[in-house]
Amino acid sequence: MFQLQSPKQNQILAALPPEDYERLLPHLELSYLSVGQSVYEAGASIHHLYFPTTSILAPVYGTESGTSVRLALIGNEGLVGISVLLGGGGMPGEVVVQSAGNAYHIRPDILIREFDACGKFQQQVLRYTQALITQTAQNAVCNRHHNVEQQLSRFLLMSLDRLSGNTLQMTHEHIAVMLGVRRESVTQAALKLQSIGAIRYSRGHIAVLDRDELEDLVCECYSVVNDEYERLLPCRASTHRAPVAITRGNSQGGTQQARLRAVS
Repeated sequence: MFQLQSPKQNQILAALPPEDYERLLPHLELSYLSVGQSVYEAGASIHHLYFPTTSILAPVYGTESGTSVRLALIGNEGLVGISVLLGGGGMPGEVVVQSAGNAYHIRPDILIREFDACGKFQQQVLRYTQALITQTAQNAVCNRHHNVEQQLSRFLLMSLDRLSGNTLQMTHEHIAVMLGVRRESVTQAALKLQSIGAIRYSRGHIAVLDRDELEDLVCECYSVVNDEYERLLPCRASTHRAPVAITRGNSQGGTQQARLRAVS
């Protein structure tokens, strides 16, 4: 179904005063990002910064042996390319698309000028950066100390918080890299979640059927990160996790409604 796109689907842009938003608007260009696409290569110069709207991206850092881990999720609450605004230029890792969708990109010089003006945009970026640091640190704790089912539940809930629907476009392989575990471990955990009716997986798509089940399984790492994002980014607290009604078939061939719980 066709959906109108707007830069204000990104919460940093939506939180700007009208005059600041209008100043950036002519420079924002819409892009469609595919799963697995690399928007930044390791060590390369950054030519655009991205405001995701319906896509999710992740910074990826690896080892000489070829293993890698995706450190955090960046969706419609955030901005990709913060290192440019903070004076660091490029990064030693890359940034890849975790879930396909849209983003608005803009030239670095435009945003650097806006950031250096020390207004609302700078405040939003610094608050978001603090939240992103918390997410990265807590993800490291979770990946070290909690089981794969808990990690997968956390990952799915965090992804839902960055999307308007209940379906994620990604493969087990992408999730395995995100969590730093074997693909087989993700498959086993996904089968467990599917068996209890929490998700449905098919051909690179994961549909969340029952958010309550995921919230029962997830570890405390999800709430630690979520609470910090809501504290630092009030716009996100007022817009994310809206109730979504979905329909799925039951064993008698009929349908049942599953309402995803909304949290005020």
